[in-house]
Amino acid sequence: MEAHAILKNVRMSAQKMREVVRQIQGLPAARAQAILAFVPRKGARFVAKTLKSAIANAEDLKAHKSDYSGLKTDHLRVKEAVAQTATTLKRFTPKARGSAGPILKRNCHIKITLSDQ
Repeated sequence: MEAHAILKNVRMSAQKMREVVRQIQGLPAARAQAILAFVPRKGARFVAKTLKSAIANAEDLKAHKSDYSGLKTDHLRVKEAVAQTATTLKRFTPKARGSAGPILKRNCHIKITLSDQ
């Protein structure tokens, strides 16, 4: 049985977010939360928020869906944690001789899937 959560359009590049997300892949959910509490990066707050939401989704599925009654919320593991690219805001700054230089403000989506297997 699986439960997942997605956080969309986080104002941080996917490349920076992937460094945080890789640290929790395959870990038990409780241990992943403990690790994220001490990671001193901005992305760790967003990943922790998404992980907490995925755990809450698993508990809600267990309480309200008969198909998920066998879900063991104590033994949840991070099956998949992915940071994907989202839309990029494009801005421009003036450069020499009347030209313009692009500024790319990147966004990302965070997806976390938990499994009890």
